[in-house]
Amino acid sequence: MAQENPENQEIVMPALLRHARTTYGAAMRRALAEAGYDDVPRNGLYVIGGLALGAGGAPLSRLIEELGVSKQAAGQLIDTLVLRGYLERTVDEEDRRRLTVTLTPRGKAAAAAQAGAREKIDSALIARVGRDNVSRTRKTLVALIAIAEEKAQRDH
Repeated sequence: MAQENPENQEIVMPALLRHARTTYGAAMRRALAEAGYDDVPRNGLYVIGGLALGAGGAPLSRLIEELGVSKQAAGQLIDTLVLRGYLERTVDEEDRRRLTVTLTPRGKAAAAAQAGAREKIDSALIARVGRDNVSRTRKTLVALIAIAEEKAQRDH
């Protein structure tokens, strides 16, 4: 899709974002398959990767909300990840009505394979356009996300 030429200036941002996302997703899927984790469901990449960030990452409820799926679909995704050995569900010691979801050793290994693939794409991107341009792109994407979050807050 993207070769460096003036025609790329005419490609709308949503199309660029979709294809750019595919670059990361395909690399992560390939890395997971090579490491023996080819049974991670489609949205499982996002959940495993988010939980792997630990205290600095988003809580499960936020990750699920960001997926934009129904509670039922989210529950099925978590059930599948638990059954396939990527996640473990435990009762919250402070509030026994709540469940805590954590990565199992298999989940941590899958997250590491996924992170390795992401880091390779990041390195290739930096080599192609430079660290400053990658930083500007990140800043732009964060601003785009903020626009959506602000709109959501105004709509509630």
